[in-house]
Order: sequence, then C-alpha cells, then structure tokens
Amino acid sequence: DGEVVYQSSRMEIYQEYIQKLLDLGKAYYCYMSKEELEALRESQMANKERPKYDGRYRDFKGTPPEGIAPVVRIKAPLEGEICFHDGIKGSMRFKAEDMLDDFIIARADGSPTYNFVVAIDDALMGVNHVIRGDDHLSNTPKQIVIYKALGFEVPKFFHVPMILNAQGKKLSKRD
Repeated sequence: DGEVVYQSSRMEIYQEYIQKLLDLGKAYYCYMSKEELEALRESQMANKERPKYDGRYRDFKGTPPEGIAPVVRIKAPLEGEICFHDGIKGSMRFKAEDMLDDFIIARADGSPTYNFVVAIDDALMGVNHVIRGDDHLSNTPKQIVIYKALGFEVPKFFHVPMILNAQGKKLSKRD
C-alpha cells in the first residue's frame, strides 16, 4: 500500500540486524574454508548422513584464520522442534536436529541471504500473513528462527500447492 521498496536499497537495515544478532551472541562469524566445507560434505555423504554444517565455529574464541573472509551464521536451535500452524496444511513440526544447522545469514562479501532479508522485510513492513508455494515450506523453519532471534512476531503461514504449466512443470514467472 505504499511505494515499491527494493531490497538492494535496504542493505544498511540488513547490516544493522546482522550486527544486532552478532552483538547478542545469536549469530557468529564462521571462518570455514571452501575446502573444509567440501571435505565435511564428502565425509557426511560417504557416511550416508545429510550434509550440514557441523558448528565448528559456533563458540570460537580464538584468532581468526588469515585469508578467510568469514560468513555470518545464525545460532539455530540444536534440539527441539520448530512448530507452526499452516493455514492450509495444519500443524507443522520440524525437528531442529534434522532440519536445521547454523545457516548462513550473510555471505563472505557481506550480502545477506534470502531467508534473512525476507524475515526482516516482512517484520518491518508489518506483514502478518505469508502466502506462498509449497516449494518454500522448507524455508519457514529458518525464517522462524530469524523472527524469534530478533524478537519479531512470527506471521501466519499458508503454503499452497504449486501451480503447474501445461507440461506439468512448475509455472514460472515467464509463463
């Protein structure tokens, strides 16, 4: 109901909230190199485990390694459930240890990630109902972690079945 707002013009706002999470100890710098991450993923896949970040920098107090631009990760719950009522699907429950790891909220170049910016934008713009496709259901627990870490009210979610084109594939923006 107002002027169009572009995420690219809101970088200062996102940086402010990233810093707030860092200051509160709810996020941290992760110095894991690409090589370390690839080795971890290969090991997990060889052991038939779901690839996920192992939290090695979650409580890191040492000297940051040289030559690595850190990402910022949020401290996701290590146990318990992320629960919400979906207006279409009903009660949804996701086990934190199965669904979440300490996911990235800001890349090494400082740019924030999708799940982070949409949670910030929705909260600051007063969005209280989120209606989107089933393909975004897996984003919801991550966004709830962000809402709660920042003390924002969690909106009501509605995940609708995907709309398909004549070929039975997901309807794209271009369609």
